[in-house]
This record gives sequence, structure tokens and C-alpha cells, in this order.
Amino acid sequence: MRFHRLAFAAAIFAVGSLTQQHGFALAADEAPTANEDIPPADAENFEFQAEVNRMMDIVVNSLYQNKDVFLRELISNASDALDKIRFLSLTKPELLKEKEDFEIRIEYNSEANTLTVRDSGVGMTHDDLVENLGTVARSGTTKFLDALQEQDKNDVSGLIGKFGVGFYSSFLVADRVTVASKNAADSKQYIWESRNGEDKFHVYPDPRGNSLGRGTEITLHLKEDAVDYADGDRLRNLVTHYSEFVTHPIHLRITSTTEVEVDDEEESTEDGEEKKDDIEVSDEEDSSEDGEEEKPKKYETIVTHEWEEINNNPAIWTREKEEITDEEYRDFWHVVAKGVSGDCARWNHFNAEGNINFKSLLYMPEEIPDNYQFGQIDKIVGGLKLYVRKVLISDEFDLMPKYLSFIRGVVDSDDLPLNVNRETLQESKITKVIKKKLVRKALDMIRAFSKEEMPADDEEEVEVDEEGNVIETEKEEKVHPYIEWYKHFNANLKMGIIEDEPNRGRIMKLLRFQTSKSDGKWVSLEEYVENMGPLQKDIYTIAGAGLDDVQQSPFLDRFNEKDMEVVFLTDPVDEYMIQQIRDFDGKKFSAISAENVKIPDEDEDLAKRREKAYKKKFKPLTKYLKKLYGPSVMRIAISKRLGKQPAILSSSEYGNSANMERIMRAQAYQTGQSQMMAGAMKVMEINPRHPIVTKLLEGCPPEEEEEGADPFVVSTESNEAAMLLLDMAALNGGFEIPDVKGHNRRVTKFLQASLNLDSLGLEDEIDPPEEDDDAPDLDGMEGMEGLNMGDFNLDEMDL
Repeated sequence: MRFHRLAFAAAIFAVGSLTQQHGFALAADEAPTANEDIPPADAENFEFQAEVNRMMDIVVNSLYQNKDVFLRELISNASDALDKIRFLSLTKPELLKEKEDFEIRIEYNSEANTLTVRDSGVGMTHDDLVENLGTVARSGTTKFLDALQEQDKNDVSGLIGKFGVGFYSSFLVADRVTVASKNAADSKQYIWESRNGEDKFHVYPDPRGNSLGRGTEITLHLKEDAVDYADGDRLRNLVTHYSEFVTHPIHLRITSTTEVEVDDEEESTEDGEEKKDDIEVSDEEDSSEDGEEEKPKKYETIVTHEWEEINNNPAIWTREKEEITDEEYRDFWHVVAKGVSGDCARWNHFNAEGNINFKSLLYMPEEIPDNYQFGQIDKIVGGLKLYVRKVLISDEFDLMPKYLSFIRGVVDSDDLPLNVNRETLQESKITKVIKKKLVRKALDMIRAFSKEEMPADDEEEVEVDEEGNVIETEKEEKVHPYIEWYKHFNANLKMGIIEDEPNRGRIMKLLRFQTSKSDGKWVSLEEYVENMGPLQKDIYTIAGAGLDDVQQSPFLDRFNEKDMEVVFLTDPVDEYMIQQIRDFDGKKFSAISAENVKIPDEDEDLAKRREKAYKKKFKPLTKYLKKLYGPSVMRIAISKRLGKQPAILSSSEYGNSANMERIMRAQAYQTGQSQMMAGAMKVMEINPRHPIVTKLLEGCPPEEEEEGADPFVVSTESNEAAMLLLDMAALNGGFEIPDVKGHNRRVTKFLQASLNLDSLGLEDEIDPPEEDDDAPDLDGMEGMEGLNMGDFNLDEMDL
């Protein structure tokens, strides 16, 4: 980027004024850091305790799988120190005399490959540096709490972490670590220093004097493979990721390089005086100089520094619900829902108390995530971030099961172990308890959403005619907001019924279905049960590829006659779900496409007598058809529910339905699956009242042939008709035709007979005379004769 020098100077002045107004300091205000490579001669040398060496080896080589956490640890320690001084200053305000601000500042030097984290906290004395940084798991935080055992520790009980362990994570990225610290109880500022791999450390007075005023400054001399941490963008991303909601402000010093144009007038002679030329130039010479090429512009590289506050998003989950407005909740949604488009549908802000205490704020999105649209459920990353005192521990925990992975939000717990097991918290029993409570709260949030009253209609302007009468207009029926949300996420809830048995009952109350009597509306299972008639004992369902498919199914005929409601299952996951639940509120789910579905009848005795009589009458036909169809059907049954259809293929009670068979055959990665497993066990139901069936009965062999009579021979026409009946029954039941080639042959014969064709032989090819090649007629191109320009609306065409 290039600027003119004067313009750039003005910009620098404006930026400086702005940053000062916001409480930032310019780079010139900062004290230099201690970068001396060799400790001074008067430095005290100390040996690390044996367990410290072992711990450092574990930290560097095993404990932390992700090097990035070192910055989280250092910021957490700095936040601890600031909380301590804030608490102590309540009774000793003189502790803030040297420096009143509570802040954390981070700066880097890409040339020296250093990274510095500085806080204005309580600081450490000479003895603190030796004791806290030379002994594992010994920290100011631990001793601070011990000293306050007899006092009210509510304000400090959540101080984060073990300073020793967290501090040693610095050696993940640093060859050498230098710590400068100043405590109000000590007149001098001291430096602690050690190299990665050494078994000793050094402590000595800071030769810079009291440059901090109060607090601690940690300088990391980065390893060769960690120099990329000396980058403003990288540090900004890390601070935002891990420490976005730390209470105290975190400032990052951004270094930028700019090229500034240098004017020729600014160049001076070696004596500091401008050159003067007394030679007179004629007009001709002057004009010739105008044609000369312009001199190339000269630029100067300027390095500037600017402080930027990183963590300016409020941690609203730590406040009381009554103090937070809906607008603040919606604004915070955009903070936690990174990568999710749209607004939030609802939220749930709660404090969980008991054996485990934590605070949480959960959000439901309005729009479905992109991965859901393409079925990439396994690629969905959990949307909950786990914090401890507003410091991010991880955003990779599975705090929600897969079916609730669309939930976004934060969880902040004081009871999580914050020791060497930070990277393996997934196995913690506390984490499992938190997960269980979060699932319940998420389901309660969805349940509350589903039970909300329908929003009131907005006032609309009415139209009046010339006489002043109101013109009645047909209003579109409003849809409940939960139904709009449910259309996007119903597959997730159904997956939850399959996978989450403990919460299955809760999730079932969240389901909504269209039914044969709902007229396109969505009803709950509770509403369905309430609308059941006195004779109905089961919840009837029918599965299909879509709404039109199930609405036109012949299986519905009998139930429509009986005025019985049937639930439509039109999603691929529905039948998998039904196999898991079986019943709701004591009512069994019954598929009306199954052969043994029971239809309540007022006169059960009459229905049984009819069934017995029909079976006896049509026994010859059922025997003949089973022999003719072979393995295409499992058996032939007399239907008690068919109305206008002569026959239909149904499935057995425990076999796959036609829709399930279609789904299983469509599996992209299924291989080696037997026909018995994938296919349905088909039962052919024939209508004893249909004329086609009674006519076939006349043409089939009798059950018992008379002695001495010639064997009964079924006519070819009867066999063909019976096979066509099977094809019709398969299509009525939603199955594929068993023998497609045979079906085509039979239909061809039917067409031949209908058209009185003597033969299906092909005619000879025609032999048209040769013609001259003519140019194509553009005004009457073949296939364009039926087009009319009036059919096109040119105003709406994008030309």
C-alpha cells in the first residue's frame, strides 16, 4: 500500500488520536522487553525440582495435542492475576497506585521472533518466582485460595487453572522463556529465565528497573518451527477463538508496513542547502524539456504500530436473564453462530444447579445448516463451546448428540477439572453429566416453542369499493412458526427417536404429521390420539414416497369409508423410526399396508361369518393363483378392506413395506444383500366382491375334480388375465411389477386385440425418391410451427 508522505502523516495523527481516545497506548509508550540472551553475572541459579523436569517433558511431548493452547494458558494466568489484584484492591486501594488499569497486552516482533504477553495483575516477588515457577502445580492462585479459607471466596473461587502446568505450555513453542514481574510488596522488579530442556532457571533484578509498574510480562523466544506465531492475524484468531469472552480487555499490537511517496522537493544537497541554477533557459529549450519522461517516484518504507482490542464481545450468559433484552440475545446469536446463515428461532438461558453447576445459553437456528441439505451429517461440527470462567476450553466436545448438532451456544462450568487432563475432558464424568442436562434443556426449549400460541395477525389495510363497502379478500392461512422450523429439522428429531432411547418419549411429543383428515395441516401424536373414535385401538400409518403417493393409495379406501384418520409417513427416515417406537400413549402403530391390519367393525360376528364364507368360496381360486404366481407372492388372502380395486399386494406384519423395499434398494453403498432381506414378504389380497375376481373363479380348476372326468385345463386367456391381475395388484400396493417383460407382452396382446390387428409384423421400409438439397427454411423450421411469439412475455425475459 502506498501513500503520499503528507497524507500518511495526517492519517497517522488521526489514528493516534483515535487509539488514545479508546484507552490504547502507542508503541512508543511501551517499555522495552528483556531480550538479553545471557543472564548477568549476578543472576541466581536454581535447580528445577525433579517432578518439574518430568512435567515439562510431558507438557512438551504428550499433554497438549495442539500447540495453540499455550496462548490460552498464558491469557488465563494473566486473567487470574488481574482478578487477584482487583479483589485485593477492594480493601487495599493503594495497590493500584502504580497502575489503575486492569488489562492484558500482547505484542510480537517478527524480526526477533518473540512474543510477549503482559498483564497489570498482582505480579510476583522474588520468592514467588522461585517457588511458583520452579515447583509443579504450585501457583499463586492455589496459595491465594488457601489464604482465604476463612473468608467469603465467592469472588475468587473460580480462578482458573494451575499456573505451573499452564505456564510450562510456553515451552511448546519457545526455546527460551523470560518472565519479568513486579509485585507491590517488593521494591524491585525481577526476571525469571530458563531455556527449553535445561534443568535449571535463573532469577535476577531487572536491569530496566520498574518498567511494569505492577504485573507480569512473559516473553517467548520462539522456536524455528513456531515463528508463525509472531503474526498479527494468527494471534488475533487465537485470542478470538480461546479468550473472546475474558473479562479483562486484551489488546494486541498490530505491526504494519506502508510505502510512502518521497517528494523531490524534500531531497537536499550534502551541505543541507538546495541547489540553485542561475542559467537562463529559452522558450525552445523549455519546451523541449516538457517532452522528457517523468522521473520515477521514490518511496520510503514506514513501519507503524497500533493497539487493537480483541475481546469486545460481552459474555451475556454470565448475567441474569431479566437484565438481558431480546435484542442482546439476537446480537449474541451472530457471535456464536459463525458459519450458520439466518437468525435464531428461539433460545434458552439457564443456570444448572446441583451436583454440577454450570451456566448455558442455547440457540435454535431458523435455517438448516448447509451440511444437512446435502446429507453430510458426519461432517457437522458440534455447535457448543465449553468455557471455564469465560475462557474457552474446547469447541470440539460432543456436548450434544448428533441429532441435536444444529444447536448453537455456550456452556460455562466451574466444576470441570482444569489440570493436566484438559485435553481429555471428553472422558470426564462431569462432562457426561453436563451433556445429559444440556440435551434435556434443548428438548425443553423445542417443546416450549411447539406449545406457543399462534402469533397475532398483523393489522392489514382494507380495500373499499366506490360505495365505501369493505371488499372481502381471501386471507392466506397462517402457519405456526414451529411448523416452519419443524419442516427443516424434523429428520433430526426422528433420528433422535432412533438413537436416544432415554429421551424417546420427550422427542415423540415434538413430532408433527400430515394425516388423511388434517387437510394439509400438521398434527401431533397427542392430537391424533385425542381425535380417535371409540372403536379405534391403533394409530394407523401409511408410508410412501410423497404426499400425492399416499393420498391416492387404495389402502386408504376402507379407512376413509370408516372415517378413520391415517398418519402419512413421507420421509425416508419415518419407517426406520416407527420400527423403534411401536406405540405412543399405549396405542400401537399399525401400518394399513400390512395384511393383518385390524379395522374396527360394529358387528364383529357378522364380519367373521363373512370372512369364513368367502374363504370357502374362493379356495379354488386362491390355490390356483398361488401355484401360478409361485415365489412372487408369499400367499393369497381374501381382503376385508378393498373397495373398488380387484386386488392389491400388501406386506406381512413383520416384513418390509413397499416403501421400505424401495428405500433399501436405493442405498448407494448396499452390496451383497439378499433378496430375502431387502424385499418385502408380499401377500396378494383379492376382492371377493369384484367382478374380475368372480370371473377368474369361474375359469380356475375346481378344488376337487370328479372321478373319471378329464383334467381341468385353464384357458390361456384366464392365465394371462390372472398375471395382469398380479401386475395391477403390485402397482396398487406400491411395488414394482414382478415380470416387466411379461407385462409388456401381455399389454401388447391387449392392444393388438383392441385394434383388431391380424399381425404384429413390421411393414417394409419405405424407399423415397432422391431430391435436390434445399436450403433450410428459417421461417418455418421443423418443430417450430406450433410456436407463437404471443406465448412469450418479453417483459419478463432477461435479455
